[in-house]
Amino acid sequence: MTATNRVGGPISAPESETIAPTAVQKNLIIVGATGMVGGYALRYALAHPAVGRVTTIGRRKVGISHPKLNEVIHQDFANCSALAQVLSDQHAAIFCLGAYTGTVSDTELRTITVDVTIEFARVLHDSSPDAAFAFLSGSGADPTGRSRISFARYKGEAENALLARGFASVYVFRPAYIYPVTPRREPNFSYRLLRAIYPAFRVLFPSQVIRADDLARAMVDVAAQGTEERQGLILENRDIQAIVE
Repeated sequence: MTATNRVGGPISAPESETIAPTAVQKNLIIVGATGMVGGYALRYALAHPAVGRVTTIGRRKVGISHPKLNEVIHQDFANCSALAQVLSDQHAAIFCLGAYTGTVSDTELRTITVDVTIEFARVLHDSSPDAAFAFLSGSGADPTGRSRISFARYKGEAENALLARGFASVYVFRPAYIYPVTPRREPNFSYRLLRAIYPAFRVLFPSQVIRADDLARAMVDVAAQGTEERQGLILENRDIQAIVE
């Protein structure tokens, strides 16, 4: 699919795939750095020449020591007001916090996917109004709210809220199946099945898979260096693949 801007218009391939150069090292926030994609994003950001400072915000430590790294422990994401000072003077945020369908109740899934995202975005925008926001959404996210799939509705609702918040740039990443490069305990049967058939699935449906480390690299590159498209950019799985190829 072709990347689209916030009003649904098409963006040409060069615009959606070109990373703008940067001369100033950026201060980067990562939320969800103890998760699969967020963990890769953290490691890549710490080594990225365009990133000068990485601040992680989460409920537990990331287990990494690095001169660029600032760890902030925050337990109550329903109220992020206490993070106002931490979120000041930031250039971009990579938001990877989420939950797998079936691992939490529907109410909790909406709270994590929508309410927590909106609350964090509120405080970030108040503290750093010029910051960019890179959001880990998902393939099939439905901004119209008509989908029968809760995950799709909630991701779409979160996307709408972010695009309306007024950030200088919002980058919505909609990966399809995210392949966990490092073996892990899969959250449900569907993920166990997809991991088992991944070699064949990748050959038969190459546009429907993305490695977790590649997804993380694309998110960091775009957040740290921006693109030629401003305001809102929706990146489907093929667009993400194009960035890391």
